[in-house]
Amino acid sequence: MNRLDKIHIAGGTPLHGTIRIQGSKNAALPMMAAALLYPGVSILRNCPKIADVFCMEEILCALGADTWWQEHDLYLDCTKADKTEISGIYTEKMRSSVILLGVLLGRYGKASMGYPGGCVIGKRPVDLHLYALREFGVCIEEKKEFLEAECRKLKGCEIFFAGSSVGATEQAVLTAASAEGKTRIHNCAKEPEIIWLCRFLKRMGIKIQGEGTEKILVEGGAPVKGGDMQVPPDRIVAGTYLCASAATRGKIEIENPPEGELTAFLEVYRKMGGQYEWNSGKLVADSRRVRFPVPLTETAVYPGFPTDLQSPLMAVFATIPGESRIQESVFEDRFKIAEELNRMGAEIKIQGKKAWIRGSFCLKGTKVRAQELRGGAALVIAALAAKGESIVEGYSFIRRGYEDISQDISRLGGKIKKDTGTTIYEDIQQY
Repeated sequence: MNRLDKIHIAGGTPLHGTIRIQGSKNAALPMMAAALLYPGVSILRNCPKIADVFCMEEILCALGADTWWQEHDLYLDCTKADKTEISGIYTEKMRSSVILLGVLLGRYGKASMGYPGGCVIGKRPVDLHLYALREFGVCIEEKKEFLEAECRKLKGCEIFFAGSSVGATEQAVLTAASAEGKTRIHNCAKEPEIIWLCRFLKRMGIKIQGEGTEKILVEGGAPVKGGDMQVPPDRIVAGTYLCASAATRGKIEIENPPEGELTAFLEVYRKMGGQYEWNSGKLVADSRRVRFPVPLTETAVYPGFPTDLQSPLMAVFATIPGESRIQESVFEDRFKIAEELNRMGAEIKIQGKKAWIRGSFCLKGTKVRAQELRGGAALVIAALAAKGESIVEGYSFIRRGYEDISQDISRLGGKIKKDTGTTIYEDIQQY
């Protein structure tokens, strides 16, 4: 394990203070893909400097784009982005890279890429992407190591998704932007990221109606211009820090909360005993009375409880005596942190898509390992609530979605630092 891939945390300190939330990962990535539609400069303001954004930036550069940063504003000049092949080196890192297919087809009529996430096509969400592209008239050949797509001209169509998928909805909207005529997309995902993508495309000159509903109408094929837009605050990062406050029984204020996007999470937060109020556009969350187990929390597509906050919530439940239950209804295998939390003193039992969490008055610090992004953030939350020092390995997973979770938590008074070869207690004077 790389020494720099670890963070040290001394738990037991309630978080207090004010925090500002970074730009949204899930909004920025499809906006970056959309920038490829215009052979000129687009700007994403307040863009998060995270691993997934850097990966998408590398892909665009490999396609011929020029990119540069001014503070947190990302400039994308796609004037010379004339390549149509995306190496599996990039696509293996990030499944969302698949949304570039429709954009490349709209601009050049052809595209090829390694399989997203390094997996072969099967009963996976990417099937919906390919279905949508074929409805536009795209011919797709699924070869052993890569996908190859070609189309003389994209034409507007009717798309009926069998299930709600954020990525597939984004793919359809992005492809429709270049297709001649009108495209009607049914059973669309309603997540805020879809709305933000559509707003960005509207700024590029594309006519869109119905974003945020089950049916989106796109009128494509017209000339586009460069987009310039502020990336909204990340609702999952906001929820993560609210969970950290809840686990440590702290009180925090979020300066720029994603208003209207945290309703389902705040309902569960209230059931735990958390109190919150909106004050002049800020969200003040008081977790000092968090102590109640929640009989059942079920993840669902938006506006339901977000699956990306399921693991952070499990970490909070692990600190609450009594039995809470979570049902994961979006992904098949998202209880990977249960074993790690059990090593910290929780009692979690998994049966299929259900988890029973019997919390502890005091988790114990130990060495744990992240296996994926949100689970890694959840282990940080548990470590902040635990007695003693914890080492969270796999920090690289966390960096995929959090600019600097160590710095953010430190600003709220948490005792956390990246690995420098010493224990956090040896460096405690810095706090």
